[in-house]
Amino acid sequence: MPEPTFEMTDELQQAVRSFFQRIPFNNVIGIEVDQLAPEQVLMSFAMKDELIGNFIHGILHGGVISSVLDVAGGAMALIGAFERHQHLSSSERMNRLSKLGTIDLRVDYLRPGRGQRFVASAVLLRSGNKVAVVRSELHSDDGTLIAVGTGTYLCG
Repeated sequence: MPEPTFEMTDELQQAVRSFFQRIPFNNVIGIEVDQLAPEQVLMSFAMKDELIGNFIHGILHGGVISSVLDVAGGAMALIGAFERHQHLSSSERMNRLSKLGTIDLRVDYLRPGRGQRFVASAVLLRSGNKVAVVRSELHSDDGTLIAVGTGTYLCG
């Protein structure tokens, strides 16, 4: 019997948004969830003085870059896990998803983080029973690719 088609309902989108908005660190950075879909996650944030790593040139801190790639990747892994575990009861699914965490994150810094606004995107490469692999990118407001990441997430 084929699995039912997965749909990102308004209720599910709000649950994922709420989950990420309740993380204090995400609020410090100022991450906004722009799009949640089974195909892609988009998040953005504005440059502010607290996020600068190179104060002479006003460049985004590398830790912020990796953190945002990780947050976007985690959101994509969460959506993949929702889809993968849709056959479970709500309580069992939430129990499994509460264990979501980063196992590994590789970041390639390609260019300095210059700009007023940054957009992170993430796509699911693979979602298994317990582990998901996600590819994330960070672009500046002029479209420049700043960094890419590949994350492995425990999701079940």
